[in-house]
Amino acid sequence: MLDSDARLFAILELPNRLVDGITPHFLFGRFDMNTAIYRGPGLRRSGSWTASLIRIGARVSVVMFLCSAVLTFAQESYPVHPDTVAKDGVPRGVVTAHRFVDSTVYPGTERDYFVYVPAQYDKTKPAALMVFQDGAKYVQEKGEYRIHHVFDNLIHSGEMPVTIAVCVNPGIVPGGDGAQDRFNRSFEYDTVSDRYASFVIDELIPEVRKSYAITDDPNLRAIGGSSSGAIAAFGVAWHRSDQFRRVFSTVGTYVGLRGGNEYPTLVRKHEPKPLRIFLQDGSNDLNIYGGSWWHANQSMLASLQWAGYQVKNEWGDGGHNGKHGAAIFPDAMRWLWQDSDRPIESDVSNHPELKDRLIEGEPWKLISDGHKYTEGPAVAPNGDVYFIDGPRGEIWKIADGTDHATKFVDDLPGVSALMFDGDGRLYCARNTALIVTRIDPDGGRTDLCSGVSCNDLVVLNHGIYFTGPTEQAVWYLPIDADGNPRGDGKPIKAGTGPTKPNGLIVAPDRRFLMVVDAEGRYVWSYKIDPQTGELLHGQPYSYVHTPQDDMIGGADGVTMTKDGSLLVATKLGIQIIDPPGRVHLIVSRPSLSGKLSNCVLAGENMSTLYVTCGSKVFSRKTKLDGIAPWQPAVKPAKPNL
Repeated sequence: MLDSDARLFAILELPNRLVDGITPHFLFGRFDMNTAIYRGPGLRRSGSWTASLIRIGARVSVVMFLCSAVLTFAQESYPVHPDTVAKDGVPRGVVTAHRFVDSTVYPGTERDYFVYVPAQYDKTKPAALMVFQDGAKYVQEKGEYRIHHVFDNLIHSGEMPVTIAVCVNPGIVPGGDGAQDRFNRSFEYDTVSDRYASFVIDELIPEVRKSYAITDDPNLRAIGGSSSGAIAAFGVAWHRSDQFRRVFSTVGTYVGLRGGNEYPTLVRKHEPKPLRIFLQDGSNDLNIYGGSWWHANQSMLASLQWAGYQVKNEWGDGGHNGKHGAAIFPDAMRWLWQDSDRPIESDVSNHPELKDRLIEGEPWKLISDGHKYTEGPAVAPNGDVYFIDGPRGEIWKIADGTDHATKFVDDLPGVSALMFDGDGRLYCARNTALIVTRIDPDGGRTDLCSGVSCNDLVVLNHGIYFTGPTEQAVWYLPIDADGNPRGDGKPIKAGTGPTKPNGLIVAPDRRFLMVVDAEGRYVWSYKIDPQTGELLHGQPYSYVHTPQDDMIGGADGVTMTKDGSLLVATKLGIQIIDPPGRVHLIVSRPSLSGKLSNCVLAGENMSTLYVTCGSKVFSRKTKLDGIAPWQPAVKPAKPNL
């Protein structure tokens, strides 16, 4: 929430809250003219002798801290960079202080933030944007970063665009009189999720934009921070590269506090995002219960380089503080904003996991939109692709070689999944109706079984397997060559194990069945007994990456390649898993909105990937070689173990 009266500024010596080993210096603040007491982060208005004693005690504590810090870091010093001081003839921007208290992402939090506006700002021309975490320390007049001077100088020299800086503190939930506040810093910064990105993008920036024109171009948006503020900055850009594409990170906390140690692995496995990253760290950084910061930052660099990102690093021998980062800050900004008029792109031409699976520069293509909820894509023997709009009871068809959909069926309530057999018969799981229905090529319909839940299905020449999330089971219905039930016509419980069995697919040789657990992080593998249909030796076999901030994996539909690789639709994207059960690649979602529910390979050489995502269906040409259950069985080569 903006402070309309936050216009009168002075430079006050104040023992500000210690963050990341940065010593308190002078901070821009606002006088309350009635009490002449600084009103800044974490302080309340007071004129009492008690408050005076508190301030005196705080100063004594700071002096004691500084004495010990001098001994600890006596050898770590850097010359003052000339671009961190005001220069004659350089127009000076303005820093104003504000307070935000209306967060719904982080209910009850209060926080201060500071906005730097350069002298060159023109309200008719949207400015570039850079957001800093632990914001107060970046605008301290006698602090280490002094971004107002750095930005003044670099904008004046033309080495960075006209840029507004938003320097925001972590949130605090006041505890009230006689109680400790709740400090949100680690929760907001160290958590590996898109929650903090939502705060920055959906709450903070709109508030600032009430007063200033800021660009929508993600190539002209940067974000940075130190320690936990650095991993927060990286996390915002990682989860929302549609909003931020430049990252400044010093002594970044890519360790096991709240899952940050997963980032180096995700960077390697995820299809590269259009990001440009600057990393700084020192060999004497922290080595504590959460991990080694020094080794974690080196691991991040190695992963970013391996995956083809635009990345630059500056290593030193310093500790967990801002000394080295501040000393190189102006030059880091020069590199970070270099070629700011060009889109940021990652070089994936030699990416070991992409080059044989994806086509460089090949985007997702929107095929169909306007549905209520899409699911269950299936490829027919003639090459047509079908999908459902479940809530509307509709089946839609994408004719082979076309890029649009037409309605095929509009009266099949409860339909949740589709699968063809080799004769072109379409089998439909109807979960809410508890029915499995067959649609013949001539349009005739037959209900094959009823009375059990049936979320997804796969059809083999001897029977149908379908998942029953309500019963936590995989069901088997024996069928004959004409697709009719054999025996008594009742499904049998063939296997158990997953908490919520969902998508399923058969291996290329038809000997193993893979079943997704929508509430776990594994795909189960079962050996198929073709005589009885029983599923044997079930194991939670294939590991699936899940959002660190989510207890439910969210994996859903699956499809298969001829080499036995499994493609799983998940919250993170399409995860490609090798036959031994290891994720090699996570293909980017086609859209950030809507659930990525299912996938199928179709088209020429079964290499076009179709996905259902919320109300939309997308396709993307790949180098993959898919296989459908109705095609002849293929024995995959022995995988690397």
